[in-house]
Amino acid sequence: MSVIRVSHNTFNQVFGTAYVALMTNFLLVIACLPFVIGLIATDPMKSWPILALVAPLCAPALCAAFVVFAAFSVDGTTAVVRTFVVAWRSVARRALTIGAAVTGALVVLGVDMRAVWESRLGAVAIPVLAILAVLVFATGMLALVAVAELPVARIRDLLRAALYLGVRRWYLTVFSLLVLGLLTALVAARPALGLGLGAAPLLYVVWANSRYALLPVLGPADAASPAA
Repeated sequence: MSVIRVSHNTFNQVFGTAYVALMTNFLLVIACLPFVIGLIATDPMKSWPILALVAPLCAPALCAAFVVFAAFSVDGTTAVVRTFVVAWRSVARRALTIGAAVTGALVVLGVDMRAVWESRLGAVAIPVLAILAVLVFATGMLALVAVAELPVARIRDLLRAALYLGVRRWYLTVFSLLVLGLLTALVAARPALGLGLGAAPLLYVVWANSRYALLPVLGPADAASPAA
């Protein structure tokens, strides 16, 4: 009977990966605590104005998580807390700007859809507004990945590149949105499972996929292989 032996390096890699995922999840929850509490403890259909107000706070946390993923993919570092905190401080202002802009645009589009929901104009306007909302959200997510990779680039340039590449490489955008949809459904059904275990692995897929979509901006030396 053969015995499967696991090398010390493999053992360290497995537990290092698990530590990175769990600690990143914990830091994401802490950094997004106002939004998480509002999402879990209230009815989002009634408390959406408050959720919209605190939602931009999650943007720097997402950027910091993307920096952690990048560091781990390069050298396998497990200095998660230090990497996350340093990244959060460096991208906070720019990420908050993107998060606020995206949230504001989504609120406006959502209010517009609600306003025409029962009118004859709604049959034409709602699909257009919904497509615009998807474009805004996808552009914001790609822009946050770009900010994590190119911290000195202008926000306007990053948003323009994110919109262009998000549309041009629409299949990658759709894949990222599906993964984010899966994460949202998981958090809605099982908040502890989604936030405690599922967030980091699924966001890693979104990060890797988005990074590949941004290949023309990041350059071949910086882009990761596609997740899709």
